Amino acid sequence: MSQHRLCILGATGSIGLNTLAVVREHPERFQIDVLTANTNVKQMVALCSEFRPRQAIMVCTEAAAELAQVLRSQPSTAAIEVRSGLGPLQEAASNEANDTVMAAIVGGAGLAPTLAAVQAGKRVLLANKEALVMSGQLFMDAALTSGAQILPVDSEHNAIFQCLPREAQQLGRCDLAAAGIDKIILTGSGGPFRELPLAELTEQSPAAACAHPNWDMGQKISVDSATMMNKGLEYIEARWLFNCTAAQLDVVLHPQSVIHSMVSYADGSVLAQMGRPDMRTPIAHCLSFPERIASGVEPLDFMALQNLTFASADAERYPCLALAIKACWQGQWATTALNAANEVAVAHFLNGSLRFTAIAEVCAAVVKQLETTHAGHDVNSLEAVLSVDGQARTNATNLIEMNYSC
Repeated sequence: MSQHRLCILGATGSIGLNTLAVVREHPERFQIDVLTANTNVKQMVALCSEFRPRQAIMVCTEAAAELAQVLRSQPSTAAIEVRSGLGPLQEAASNEANDTVMAAIVGGAGLAPTLAAVQAGKRVLLANKEALVMSGQLFMDAALTSGAQILPVDSEHNAIFQCLPREAQQLGRCDLAAAGIDKIILTGSGGPFRELPLAELTEQSPAAACAHPNWDMGQKISVDSATMMNKGLEYIEARWLFNCTAAQLDVVLHPQSVIHSMVSYADGSVLAQMGRPDMRTPIAHCLSFPERIASGVEPLDFMALQNLTFASADAERYPCLALAIKACWQGQWATTALNAANEVAVAHFLNGSLRFTAIAEVCAAVVKQLETTHAGHDVNSLEAVLSVDGQARTNATNLIEMNYSC
């Protein structure tokens, strides 16, 4: 049995910690080469003490200095190299000392190191959906050129991947029609405000938005779930992963989060992947693919299940989802601008300076602003993507400061 050496980008986040939980169950299969984080020194000290990586990277320089001081003071961790900044993230992701990269940094910050791993031909476990939202064609072209193996970690995309026939599991190059597939169906819970009267949405607090009924996630992703921007970003990601047309991709509300997504075939069959709402399941699938290993998650108890229900996603309740679906087919500039505007708007919502319903308003306004200069133009390099991203962030910040206050 060969042992995979892992670089975990975003080790202290929800996906990173769940990845390490699976690794902990299979020490004979996996060795940690690099752990990275932003500022969480306390958590990184604990992880470095347990997993003894070759290298630990903190994006924040001050956090790296603090981590280095603590690790040097402990004989068991004194040999771990500590680095800081964004450059070392890319170097670690492309370093030949590891063969598998868990891309779990939330937001646009994860694009460059994830793309570096792809360009290096790594086995990339993709949990950073923004990498495809911002650079879908570039990303998939790079994977084709380098021979990188992309495996989708998001529960929805992992579910779809499992429901595809082996010949259609060529991500970015799937021929769905040739595989007899009519449609890919993404499921979404609808978040905590699914049944709330529309008039009450504007007053919802960050705490309420983060109280997801099924999943335990970080704050940003939890807010995106409440607006269903998360499902919109997953729609864009699915377009690139599975080479979909608009007619081959749909979104359905499924509040119980038991069916994680479905694939509808031409003969009328629908294959669905089911499981508890626990990210260790798709993580274990990706870590061991094409084999299966224990994830630590109990299988479904069908006798304990109640009704499984489905509904359409109302654009009035979920304008962010509608914006994302529209942007998906407008072009790379639109999806990049939308993602950047959303990150800025969600950050302002979480710090109390923007109301919940204004998140969609800001996103729509920023995409409209950039449409005048970018519509019809290709965004065909990382530099061009980052330029659009930066412009959209500036526009979103200015818009919020000038027109919104709580």
